[in-house]
Amino acid sequence: MLRPTQIAIPTLVRVKEGAVDRLGIYLRRHGRQKVAVLASKGLHSPLLERLERSLKDESMDSVGWMEVASNDFESAAQLFANLPKETSAIIGFGGGKALDVAKYVGFLGRIPYYAVPTSLSNDGFCSPQSSLTVREKRRSLPAALPYGVVVDIAVCRDAPRILALSGIGDLVAKFTAVLDWKLAFHATGEAIDDFSALLSDGSIHAYLSHPAFDLEGTRLLATALMLNGISMEMSGSSRPASGSEHLISHALDAISTQPKLHGLQVGIASYVVSILQNANTERIASLFDVTGFWDAIAADPFSRTEWLEAIRIAPTIKQGFYTVLSSRNVMPEVERILENDHRLKRCFHP
Repeated sequence: MLRPTQIAIPTLVRVKEGAVDRLGIYLRRHGRQKVAVLASKGLHSPLLERLERSLKDESMDSVGWMEVASNDFESAAQLFANLPKETSAIIGFGGGKALDVAKYVGFLGRIPYYAVPTSLSNDGFCSPQSSLTVREKRRSLPAALPYGVVVDIAVCRDAPRILALSGIGDLVAKFTAVLDWKLAFHATGEAIDDFSALLSDGSIHAYLSHPAFDLEGTRLLATALMLNGISMEMSGSSRPASGSEHLISHALDAISTQPKLHGLQVGIASYVVSILQNANTERIASLFDVTGFWDAIAADPFSRTEWLEAIRIAPTIKQGFYTVLSSRNVMPEVERILENDHRLKRCFHP
């Protein structure tokens, strides 16, 4: 049974050029005065200076300025322990690791958290979980949606292209995830939150209208990924955004000698799964053609051996989570797909 649809969504949403420079204004309007900043280690100095200037211009008190080097649970717990008691808001600034840690610290302290991503590599910046490592294994821990989401689309546009491609890979997963959810309904009776599924599916189509790396394309990608996170909160489940393709990625994280960016793994997994589902394959392939996703993967291909093993064990990753991988023995099909698909041939080495 799905939970009642009363949820907490971000109160502040700004997806625009120059948003970093106005962060102090946004915080002042919300009555925040004493803020702690958790920023990615090694973040480009001019970005940090812009954030600091934005806070100073509005007379914000920076009660803590902490560098996040790792997203392990122990580091997050230590940062929480060191957080000044007078902190009225937490800002996560940078990439996924810093934002996941900042989100979790805010959740532990019940302090309003503001997500300020500098790249769009996945939907984690606005999701109700934090991806942290616990005893060297990646785990999705319960958290809460950000109180505010501030995306400077010029900053994200100028981030390394591979990060945006990772975000695109995570976005197309919503095609396969929603269909897996429907398969689970027919096979096991698992309830579907129709609006959450519609929101997740619709967000992809918005980006497909302008799949580019300019300001407008970046705005659409940021908005789509944000809505995916909200759809998970709305349904009380990861189902709208995560299906068999994510199980494959999680398996790769566990067995691969060199795991790659989450969205790159999920993107290729989504394409493979779409063939198994017999749906959305050409939509995904065309988007990857237009954006150069295939070329990026071919430049640093995956291990075919690792992928076959990951797909084999993927159904065991999350017990009771029905997907197309649960519906039959897919391994003979997968072997043929990896062997014969002309797009995938470029993406794997033995």
